[in-house]
Amino acid sequence: MLQVRIHGRGGQGVVTAAEMLSIAAFEQGRHAQAFPSFGSERTGAPVVAFCRIADEEIRLREPILEPDVLIVQDPTLLHQVNVFQGLRPDGYVLINSRKGFDEMGLADMARHFRRERLITVPATEIAIKHVGRPVPNAVLLGGFAALSGLITLEAVVHAIRDKFSGKVAEGNVAAAGEAFEFVKKEMEELSHA
Repeated sequence: MLQVRIHGRGGQGVVTAAEMLSIAAFEQGRHAQAFPSFGSERTGAPVVAFCRIADEEIRLREPILEPDVLIVQDPTLLHQVNVFQGLRPDGYVLINSRKGFDEMGLADMARHFRRERLITVPATEIAIKHVGRPVPNAVLLGGFAALSGLITLEAVVHAIRDKFSGKVAEGNVAAAGEAFEFVKKEMEELSHA
C-alpha cells in the first residue's frame, strides 16, 4: 500500500489534491482512499490530507503516520510543522519551491533519504501562469507523477477533468504537464550529477 501525506495551508487545495490523487489511482484500476485532517479550518491555517493507494480494498481509516510520500504545498510549513515526521527512508518528497533542499535549510534532513526522490518544483509560479491563481495542488500531482512513476500523467489529467471543467480544468492540465516535464528534467540532472 502506498501512503501519501499532503501538507499545505487552508485555501491551497490540499484536500482537493488528495481527492484528485485518489481519482487518478482509481483511473489506473487501483483502490484509493482520500481524507482530510483539519485543525482550525480557516484560510492560511495548516491543513493535512491523506491518500492511500493499493491493489486491494483498503480497510484502514486512521491518519497516515508513516508516509511513503510527502507533498508539501507550502514551504513556509517546513520550519513550523514537522512535515517529515515518520517518512520512510525510501520515501518520496515533493516540495513547492524554486529553492533546493540546501537553500531551504533542509540539507541535514535530506542526507537521511534517497537524494533522487527529493525534488522541488515552483508549483505556485506554474499555477499562476496557467490558472491565474496561486493554487499548486494539480501542479504538484503532475510533478509527483514524474517523480515517482506510481501514477501516470494521463491519470492525473483525467482526475483534473473529473474535478474541474472548462478553462479551470484546461489551465490545471497545462500546469500539471509543465510540472511533469520540469520534474523529469530535474531528475535527469540529478542522475548526471
